[in-house]
Amino acid sequence: MEHADTAQLAAVGGALAAVLVLLARGRFTLVAGLVLLAAAEAGLALSLGTGPLDRLTSAGGAAASVVGLAVLGGAAALLAGRPWLVPVGVLLAAPFRPPVQFDTGSEFLVTIADDGRLGRLLPLYFVLLAAVLALGWRTLRGQPVRALPKAIAYPAAAFFAFAMLSLLWADDVEAGTNLLAFFTLPFAALLATVGRADFPDLVQRTLAGVALGLAALFALVGLGQAATRELFFYSPNLAVSNANSDYFRVTSLFGDPSLYGRHVVLGIGVALALLITHRWRSWPLVGLIVVMWAGLLFSYSQSSMAALLVVTLALAFATGDRKVRRMVGLLALLAALGAAAYVAVRVVDGDDINKITSDRTERVEDTARVVEERPVAGVGIGGQPRASRELAESTQPTPTFVSHTTPLTVAAELGVIGLALYVWLLAGGVSLIARVRRRDEALGLALGASFLALFVHALFYSGFLEDPVTWLVLGVAAGWLTWHEAQMTAAERARARAAA
Repeated sequence: MEHADTAQLAAVGGALAAVLVLLARGRFTLVAGLVLLAAAEAGLALSLGTGPLDRLTSAGGAAASVVGLAVLGGAAALLAGRPWLVPVGVLLAAPFRPPVQFDTGSEFLVTIADDGRLGRLLPLYFVLLAAVLALGWRTLRGQPVRALPKAIAYPAAAFFAFAMLSLLWADDVEAGTNLLAFFTLPFAALLATVGRADFPDLVQRTLAGVALGLAALFALVGLGQAATRELFFYSPNLAVSNANSDYFRVTSLFGDPSLYGRHVVLGIGVALALLITHRWRSWPLVGLIVVMWAGLLFSYSQSSMAALLVVTLALAFATGDRKVRRMVGLLALLAALGAAAYVAVRVVDGDDINKITSDRTERVEDTARVVEERPVAGVGIGGQPRASRELAESTQPTPTFVSHTTPLTVAAELGVIGLALYVWLLAGGVSLIARVRRRDEALGLALGASFLALFVHALFYSGFLEDPVTWLVLGVAAGWLTWHEAQMTAAERARARAAA
């Protein structure tokens, strides 16, 4: 990578910025962190060669810049005046990747992607940039800074900082820089801004409606693709697979059936939480679940089905009586035995275990070698696929060595230190969501179902830390708690502490 030193310097600044914005309790610390966060993002972008400002000096580029800044300013002003729109805007933008790609040869730095490919999370980046500007403006105008709950602020700050600093010893600096620029740094901003948004009762109803609406939309599009056997977006290997198999996997508005399945499972989890707590009318929720389940079926995503099963059993266990919990335990045991029996029968019939697991076994073994080679601090963020390929002495493309198992990827790239921070982050998230549930059963169950679905799905398909919904769930839990605590009187806070 030509500008590796620039990227590493930006990563150090990003690590400090993440600590400042997530642990800030005063105006100066928060504003300084937001400024440093923006500077670090700019440094990473420049190191990747995506920031040739001379392209914007032409007449068309200048006009586009003026229009873009005007729209961004309007969005920031809207969010500054109505901070409760921040989590809603993030949820609306999070799933979508427009089919555009960065191109330094283009006058406007972007071009339309072809061959069924999708681009970056551009709508989300726009919303996050507007949210950061709005938060900075409100802070400078004297708005009190709400501290994020310690249960999530400390582990998140530690994990973000260590992940960014790992670029200093990363084996694949370019891949690590891409991860920091397009995921890690923006998601630190996501948690910091959503965690400081306003959360009147309108917000949680709106978030539930948006979550159900998006999942239903994705399912309906998937059903339409199953009927017409035509996909909007897809990877080349999926096109080959669909052409040579008896079943047709759909992707809806995503590029991969498993990503599509993940978002539908999130919607089903929210619907089940609302159904259990009787927050919405039962029949419309049941109808939505039927539609979403039908759409999920045609993804043929085993990881999504596993996540849905775990979420359903977990919700029943969390809300049921002793008899229900015993039944859940029995069903979980039967499911495990059934899966083991299925694998055993396939092996007896002569199938390879790696084929049965869709190449996951070989990927796990390749990643485990990386962990054994660099156990303490890992090979640095983004370095696992390349390190696995080199240790396997293979000539296959690097993307074929992605582990698709988030805990194992963390162990390979960040070592035992990073894995411990990851576990701390998970524990903090569970603790935070449990606190929400004690105050609001429906919201707590919906957040818990989403967090669990994302975690389980990422055991078989990468994306827990790289999915903005993960950080949105944590941000909503943190922001909802601190906002409602700020609205309480001293007597109410005393009663809440006594009850806790």
